[in-house]
Amino acid sequence: MALLRRVIGDALRARRQGQRRTLREVSTAANVSLGYLSEIERGQKEASSELLASICEALGSQLSELLREASDSLARTERADGVLVEAPLGDRQLSEGALAGSPVAPVGGEVPHARTGPPTPAALAAPAPAGLAPAEPDAAQRSLTDGQVSVSVRRDGPLRTILHAVRTRRPDQSVTRR
Repeated sequence: MALLRRVIGDALRARRQGQRRTLREVSTAANVSLGYLSEIERGQKEASSELLASICEALGSQLSELLREASDSLARTERADGVLVEAPLGDRQLSEGALAGSPVAPVGGEVPHARTGPPTPAALAAPAPAGLAPAEPDAAQRSLTDGQVSVSVRRDGPLRTILHAVRTRRPDQSVTRR
């Protein structure tokens, strides 16, 4: 579940950074302290409608545009909550090298791996595997495994999602470069 203050903060930060403006520039123009604006952008503080209007004016946009963007983002997040399903742990495991830079943190040495065949209805209804944990406790994470491809999706916020796909190769297959 996404919090409105985080969604609004992400939208404000995206607008400010899209204009290549600093926190100091916008905070001065909006007549708000730099620290408070930073907390609003990080979703740590809820700003009043008057303050949001002042920040929007400093960014050259309308409050209604910001709220519409936040509303659309929340709607996408709510729709996406039921799209992916957790994949059960497979019978094979990925090497640790394949997980380098992965948003999936192995827990207890168990790492998901591709399994053969499409997921069964029982597997789709199964509870989340104990072998995966988000790298950060606040992040929402889903994994899906189908055939030789394993996909992990980690949502850090409504405007930041990381997709990590791993394609496994059987030992009897060779890699041909073209």
